[in-house]
Amino acid sequence: MSERSILLTNDDGIESVGFRALYDDLSEFADVTAVAPATDQSAVGRKMSSDAIVTEHELGYALEGTPADCTVAGLEALCPDVDMVVSGINKGANIGAYVLGRSGTVSAAVEAAFFDVPAIAVSMYIPTDGDVPWRELATDPRDYREATHAASYLVKHAEAAGVFNQCDYLNVNAPMRAGDEPADMKVTVPSELYDMTAEYENGTVRLHDRIWKRMESGDIPDPDGTDRRAVIDGNVSVSPLTAPHSTQHHEALDALAETYLE
Repeated sequence: MSERSILLTNDDGIESVGFRALYDDLSEFADVTAVAPATDQSAVGRKMSSDAIVTEHELGYALEGTPADCTVAGLEALCPDVDMVVSGINKGANIGAYVLGRSGTVSAAVEAAFFDVPAIAVSMYIPTDGDVPWRELATDPRDYREATHAASYLVKHAEAAGVFNQCDYLNVNAPMRAGDEPADMKVTVPSELYDMTAEYENGTVRLHDRIWKRMESGDIPDPDGTDRRAVIDGNVSVSPLTAPHSTQHHEALDALAETYLE
């Protein structure tokens, strides 16, 4: 069997710890080419650029652009013959239906789906540790070992098992492992829980996502089978998803269309 080829991208930037951890792990068994943002592009969704400056990097290429730019640039120009696109590891979880369209990590995988290239988005949930903000944690590549293990397993086996015959991409969220005991893997659907608030004061609207605070205390109603519940329970969540947007027959809309010119 010939060596698999992978386009690796992310939204935290090509110099991020999680990206390098995943690059090193995948390189153990695959030919990996990095095509990743030169700087942090978190939460940009599927934002696209008309031009993106490319700089050669020891791992591949760094783009002055977004994760979606990286997927298109990679598949069309920089490494067009890859077998799969992998995006991550994102520092912080990308869970819940409302997050999918915001996440640059997930958006890179969505972009690959339109090229009919299998894709996996990989993120890691980092619970807070006392007074230390979560963004200051996970500074060592070994901290990402649960996410790298899950990603490598799926890259090796998902396509051959026929997984991508039934979905376009996988959204993977792994917990940051505290000890040496590996987590279990659960197949999930994105949680529908939504808890955004906004407060207006002195000319400024302050937006706040209250779900993350609720996750710290475990105060979430998400049932078994959802991505958030799986991660909170210490499992690896894998959601098989299709590229947006789904369509279905709507009789009510048909009736409106028929009377449009009346």
